[in-house]
Amino acid sequence: MITAAQGRHWDVGVTATPQGLGFLDAEAVEAQTGRPIRSAWRSPGEPRPARPADAVAVAPATFNTVNKWAAGISDNLALGVLCEAPAMDIPVAVLPYLNSAQAAHPAYRQSLDRLREMGVLIGSYEPHRPKTGGGADRYRWEEVLELLAPRLSLRP
Repeated sequence: MITAAQGRHWDVGVTATPQGLGFLDAEAVEAQTGRPIRSAWRSPGEPRPARPADAVAVAPATFNTVNKWAAGISDNLALGVLCEAPAMDIPVAVLPYLNSAQAAHPAYRQSLDRLREMGVLIGSYEPHRPKTGGGADRYRWEEVLELLAPRLSLRP
């Protein structure tokens, strides 16, 4: 996704949940973006990132992240950014990654509805079967960027 965004001439920064850090090659991501991965709140007196985001792409978005975000739970930096972004008029697009049992849970459907009400753009990932860990080969990282592109072209 970073490569695809940079191919659109977008400047990319990465914010990960603490759990998500285990799925990243931090050294490679930081080398490619030229920025450290952010995953924790900054300390008082620590400088803010260079500038605020023009848009936020949330991918892959887990069942947990989608539900916490929609409920307004801000217990890590990534969720804090997501909870604030729509109210700050920052376009946000999300591409979920979860299994069909999770997707069938009523809380998940309600969470997607709430995110849509907030103006969040929702991608079309088809959930994989439970206990397969599958679907990664069908995950269209670029879709989240495609959702954001029209919103970015309208910004002053």
